[in-house]
Amino acid sequence: RVFLRAVNQFTSVLNHFFLDPANFELQLWNNYFHLAVAFLTHESLQLETFSQAKRSKIIKKYGDMRKEIGFKIRDMWYNLGPHKMKFIPAMVGPILEVTLVPEPELRKATIPIFFDMMQCEFNFTLSPSQQLWGLGIPSTPRPCWGRAELGWPGLAVHPCRLLEHCRKHKYLAAPGEVFALLVSSLLENLLDYRSNMHDESREKCMSCTVNVL
Repeated sequence: RVFLRAVNQFTSVLNHFFLDPANFELQLWNNYFHLAVAFLTHESLQLETFSQAKRSKIIKKYGDMRKEIGFKIRDMWYNLGPHKMKFIPAMVGPILEVTLVPEPELRKATIPIFFDMMQCEFNFTLSPSQQLWGLGIPSTPRPCWGRAELGWPGLAVHPCRLLEHCRKHKYLAAPGEVFALLVSSLLENLLDYRSNMHDESREKCMSCTVNVL
């Protein structure tokens, strides 16, 4: 809780002194986002891994601190304004880690950031389909990635909600839908491969490998 208060102080300082174009500090903001994500995904905050009694006790005394800092990450992202392009695609991975935390409100708040990234690229430099190259799952799972979350049901919300946002956009409706469906298909193949990579059936392993390729 003390650490969370310190991070909240950092947000205030960054917004007041290091946000305007004349004083913007890329490294400070980059460090902030990675610090906040590391805090949010820390093993000691993953309430789903605790017993019901311990979970209830922590929530009663401290609340779910992941949500508090997750909402800060969201707000700080949108505060960046024209500086957002400096963090794309580098922040795709860290934000993905946040959305893998099995907390509905946190996911609802942070998944739209992906669509915002797509809009930034569409408006300034890249085609939205090129965002796919930055949308990777880190090779080393974080403690917050519960067993269920590494399965398809846990990740399904990402392309589905992305698709909802795309369909409401005048210019991204068609290419955005193609992209969201492509991500959905790729995730399905990757997760199928991951769950069967140690299967005794050589044919099944090869089939999953071919699908990914």
